[in-house]
Amino acid sequence: MTFTLPLLNYAYNSLEPYIDAQTMKIHHTKHHQAYIDKLNATLEKYPKLQKESAEDLLKNLNSIDEDVRIAVRNHGGGHVNHSFFWKILKVEVEPTGEVIKAINKKFGNFNSFKEKFRDACLTLFGSGWVWLAVNKKKDLEIIKSPNQDNPLSDGKTPVLGIDLWEHAYYLKYQNKRADYVEAFFNVIDWEKVNENYVNSSGA
Repeated sequence: MTFTLPLLNYAYNSLEPYIDAQTMKIHHTKHHQAYIDKLNATLEKYPKLQKESAEDLLKNLNSIDEDVRIAVRNHGGGHVNHSFFWKILKVEVEPTGEVIKAINKKFGNFNSFKEKFRDACLTLFGSGWVWLAVNKKKDLEIIKSPNQDNPLSDGKTPVLGIDLWEHAYYLKYQNKRADYVEAFFNVIDWEKVNENYVNSSGA
């Protein structure tokens, strides 16, 4: 298949004042598109891999030829991560559902989870992502991933994730990652996160 840029189901300015319209537009149409273009170019000579979904490519990285494995990991990861990210963004949705019950059980309470998630974001070295994911034991865990790595490659299913590459926040927040992380909690679509959790855990 030829991978294409997914459409957003909201306007670029929908997440203001927390994430500005210019950042969203550049992030979506330039950065995400670049990952897609490079992934498609990488797979041109590998028709068998073209039949796989991007998620399945990440789940089965070790079975991919070494010649293209790193490129698939980087560009496929960039495509999958951003496609996931756009779907979990919505302004001021109250935390609700089975995922919040699971968060409270795992971390004690929501504020404790938020603090641990924030700490993971601020201690991630360089560019990457922080995830809330369901592991093979159907338990929640917070995961730090460098670059465009995704928990799918380790047999885990992300339910929430934050893009910590500077292109995700630099226009508005400059080098203030902590301010961006704090703002992020105002644009999490907890209904979608709950759906992700229920689908991944069987809750």
